[in-house]
Amino acid sequence: MSARELALRVVSDVFPANGESGRSAHAAFDYRVRRAGLSARDVAFAAELGYGAIKMRRTLDWYLNPLLTKPLSELPPIIAEILRLAVYELVYTRADEHATLFEFVNLAKRFGHRGVANLVNAVLRRFLRERPPPPARELFVDEDEYLATRYSLPTWLVRQWRATFGVALEQICLAVNAPASPALVVNALRGTVDEAASQLAAAGVETRPSPFVAEALLVQRGQISEAAGDGRWWPQSESSAMAAGVLDPRPGECVLDVCSGRGNKALQIGARLARDGTLLCVESDARKAATLAQRLERADVIAGIVTGDATQALLPEEQHFDRVLLDAPCSGSGIVGRQPEARWKKQSTDGERLASTQRALLEQAARHVRPSGTLVYAVCSTDPRETTEVMEWFLARENFERDPMPAAYESLLTDAGDVLVPPGIDGRDGFYIARLVRRQ
Repeated sequence: MSARELALRVVSDVFPANGESGRSAHAAFDYRVRRAGLSARDVAFAAELGYGAIKMRRTLDWYLNPLLTKPLSELPPIIAEILRLAVYELVYTRADEHATLFEFVNLAKRFGHRGVANLVNAVLRRFLRERPPPPARELFVDEDEYLATRYSLPTWLVRQWRATFGVALEQICLAVNAPASPALVVNALRGTVDEAASQLAAAGVETRPSPFVAEALLVQRGQISEAAGDGRWWPQSESSAMAAGVLDPRPGECVLDVCSGRGNKALQIGARLARDGTLLCVESDARKAATLAQRLERADVIAGIVTGDATQALLPEEQHFDRVLLDAPCSGSGIVGRQPEARWKKQSTDGERLASTQRALLEQAARHVRPSGTLVYAVCSTDPRETTEVMEWFLARENFERDPMPAAYESLLTDAGDVLVPPGIDGRDGFYIARLVRRQ
């Protein structure tokens, strides 16, 4: 299997011809690469091609459709994907044009027949002759349609970002197409950040400290995996780590982590408690709860786990905590830069649909915050329906008010005092974090 064929199989897994939802790009790549038998260099090239063609799908279609006698959507799906991959390689990489043409025409022969291979050959040769420039503003009557086509995004998402971020819009559109910045969180129970950085450097991984989260390291060069960390550290995006940073748990406190998932934030909280305090995790998915238990044990973090629906009354009404973190399920619009297919799998209605769940979770979580205690609400979304609108609805109903953020987050604060991380900028995921205090 060649690198280009691996990329083709990954894209086809993400966008299957049968119309089903498909795999995530990372899951498809991990599955296919184990069977490919390629060198590290070819694997890296396949990832660049596959992930890139998935992200830039709208722009690639814009390049291709004028070169065809019928819409790209009417071609056999595998041939359409071959054309997209080929044009991505020609536009966005330092391609050997002869090799690109030769390899993708041969793939068209393998996965189709001589007729469609001749079509692929003709389209790509015409593309190389004409060398069309990128989409230009003057070709679009609507600025948002231009930006969505130029940077390969759904128009509804571009419009949402315009309303939220204003003049930073085009910078965000550009940034979400760059590689997301990998990061890790160091387990303070097993060593210091400096010690972890030295151990990683010895293994060829170059890092630098996060300016926001004390226990986070940003990976500048090299590969990281949770298995290699063995509980000393684990991969976790910097934006995700900010939620526990804003919560700021202290030794001796009782902390509730709602919607714990696989437990990244629970591990952070447990490490900050330094084996002096209480941590209780709530997770609705039994499989995630089982993974959480394994990861807590590996990291030497002691915590209780309750498996159940956190929109319902799971805990005794009189059970209260010093700090409660709710990292709520959300549309995930903030991670379109990290997950290549996310921009095409999400819907404009997701934020509205999920807001009711987020409100129910907040209501239940609030019941377990002691007077003067801290409640942190976080989502990996910047959709106002899941962020500011949920927060204003909650504050109008409950006996809470905003609590000042730790000083480190000043550059990310909204006028209301919440953390809002723009998607893609400096390789970060989009995130929203509100910190509240329960009035006496």
